[in-house]
Amino acid sequence: MHYLVGDLQGCDDAFERLLAEIGFSPSRDRLVVLGDLVNRGPGSLAVLRRLRGFGDAADCLLGNHDLHLLAVAFGGRTMHRGDTFADVLDAPDRDAWIEWLRARRMALVADGWLCVHAGVVPQWDRDATLARAAEVEAMLTSDALPDFLHRMYADEPVRWSDTLAGAHRLRFIINVLTRIRFVDAQGTLDLKTKEGAGGAPPGFAPWFDAPGRRTQGVPVAFGHWSTLGLVMRPELLALDTGCVWGGCLSAVRIDGGRRELVQVKCAQAQRPGG
Repeated sequence: MHYLVGDLQGCDDAFERLLAEIGFSPSRDRLVVLGDLVNRGPGSLAVLRRLRGFGDAADCLLGNHDLHLLAVAFGGRTMHRGDTFADVLDAPDRDAWIEWLRARRMALVADGWLCVHAGVVPQWDRDATLARAAEVEAMLTSDALPDFLHRMYADEPVRWSDTLAGAHRLRFIINVLTRIRFVDAQGTLDLKTKEGAGGAPPGFAPWFDAPGRRTQGVPVAFGHWSTLGLVMRPELLALDTGCVWGGCLSAVRIDGGRRELVQVKCAQAQRPGG
């Protein structure tokens, strides 16, 4: 069986209960975790240990919190007051965990579902999304990573162009794959607004409702947007159901043409955030 799992954010207890609920066996089943493996919850290192222990049975995307951990590890960012991944940075095998994270994916296809952490811009189709993700994946495993992490954080550029190059190009791709919520009809990003779908700024819409979206007709699954909540459309799955904020941890079975939702309540409650 093949499951997609929403944002874990260090909630290892809830993850353990979810795995028990679905009867997960790494010898038989597959998981895709849709990013934000760490941070805010109390067990970031425990989550990473569990996932790495599953070997090829678990694919993990990188989300904005995972990239933040990498940025802190390489000195490109300082820890925020609410960050809870010090257990990873203080681990005696810290370097091994950082290397493991660097080798994770930014986007992938599982049983026909395009899986990303946050979303895509309307100008990209499925193949373009995977190609742009591969550019970032190559940089993450290269010697250029430490320098780039010092330049990763900015809200510009706000619109895709094939002529984007260097840090600007990589930053835009990362902002789309790990931060996008709202776009306008031209694909311009709004990276400030964090409300649910009804909170779109004037002239903007949730990225998945953008007119002319080139991934229309492609099943897309994503996390990231806890204020959006669970969405289960025929070709859209939104699976960040706010586990770390006192909500649920969600998984959906996608193999064999069927969809089955499994949720467990998370006891961990933090203040809402991005």
